[in-house]
Amino acid sequence: MAKLASHHLIPALGFPLRRSSLSFQWRNLKDENMSSFSVLWRRFSSSPKISMSLKAGIVGLPNVGKSTLFNAVVENGKAQAANFPFCTIEPNVGIVAVPDPRLHVLSDLSKSQRAVPASIEFVDIAGLVRGASQGEGLGNKFLSHIREVDSILQVVRCFEDNDVIHVNGKVDPKSDIEVINLELVFSDLDQIEKRMEKLKKGKVKDSQSKVKEEAERSALERIQRELMDGKPARSVTLSDFEKESIKHLCLLTMKPVIYVANVAEADLAEPDDNPHVKDVKNLASQLQSGIVAISAQVESELTELPSEERTEYLTSLGVSESGLGNLIRATYGLLGLRTYFTSGEKETKAWTILAGMTAPQAAGVIHSDFEKGFIRAETVGYDDFVAAGSLAAAREKGLTKCRLQLTSRLLGFLRVQFNLIHGKWNRRTGKRCRGGGGNRVEGPCRKRG
Repeated sequence: MAKLASHHLIPALGFPLRRSSLSFQWRNLKDENMSSFSVLWRRFSSSPKISMSLKAGIVGLPNVGKSTLFNAVVENGKAQAANFPFCTIEPNVGIVAVPDPRLHVLSDLSKSQRAVPASIEFVDIAGLVRGASQGEGLGNKFLSHIREVDSILQVVRCFEDNDVIHVNGKVDPKSDIEVINLELVFSDLDQIEKRMEKLKKGKVKDSQSKVKEEAERSALERIQRELMDGKPARSVTLSDFEKESIKHLCLLTMKPVIYVANVAEADLAEPDDNPHVKDVKNLASQLQSGIVAISAQVESELTELPSEERTEYLTSLGVSESGLGNLIRATYGLLGLRTYFTSGEKETKAWTILAGMTAPQAAGVIHSDFEKGFIRAETVGYDDFVAAGSLAAAREKGLTKCRLQLTSRLLGFLRVQFNLIHGKWNRRTGKRCRGGGGNRVEGPCRKRG
């Protein structure tokens, strides 16, 4: 039978590397200590490469602080922040590194040449106005841009400033949210109506296609009823099969949303005391969405300061960390993302996966061959790994365990425990070894075949 190989899952231009070792570290970003965000931000931002990421679109009415926030998020963003509607015509895109101190701990232990963080792609999308679904303002151009993102960060103005005009003449975040949400609902209703007409005219297909169409029709009928009541599509409970059947429609109200309450500097320390923020918080709860309070202007000012002065400035405002840390954590959690690391002499790299992925699926994010040929994983607790100093040392101390084809249940255990896994796969045939199927195997790893 084919000889088993142990590979370092860090691709070089997409090609498999020589025999080496693989290390994964599962973590939940929400649990990370981000107090040193400002210092880490510059270190991660200077990395020459950043892992592939999902997209988060920054949207909102004109002049609510979208471009100011975008500039702060990407630190060197070039979006034109101006005091008039539609100053952002084409979407600005920025790849933002996710700061994580564990990445550099592993990089230092492995003596890696470089560290490549996980990332999120932020897209600054032009403002919309009432009637956008009917072509008002930038209309369909805006809606087409928002369909391309995976999640929505809806910026709402929660500060008073007579020098900054409001498109509707007054600051009313609840009304602003309703305007945008209504346009998204109208757009989805139009999309569903067209699709339902097409399904009615559908020709006779094979049984598998008929089953999928029936699932799609059933899902769309339920979603349509909710939309008519002003509720988003994401409020409808769907099976995985139904979700897959309507995925091609890219429904706007199906996308997860975080409301970004843009507050004044004076409200940053206690945003919940701001009545506008309270309104947004209540509405977000009703709409099954998240909320993050942030001062886009403060974040913009922070980017102009040396890293050593940022902490002092934040302390003077009564806050302990940049709001961007909260925003990135919330976005990461909203998308259901998790991170694991590969580490070696060439580089230590953070890879982004969806929560619930099995170990073979996670390996497939790097290269499809790794998923097809996954055989087993050698695990070691993160703290044990750091204390031992290397995978070899951890193995010598009996700190590692072998598992075959990890299931989602076991993967959840690994994620909570911040474990590292050392994967093995069959390079020639791409076949997994027989047996295992999620069973836990302890003791020395055994080569099979």
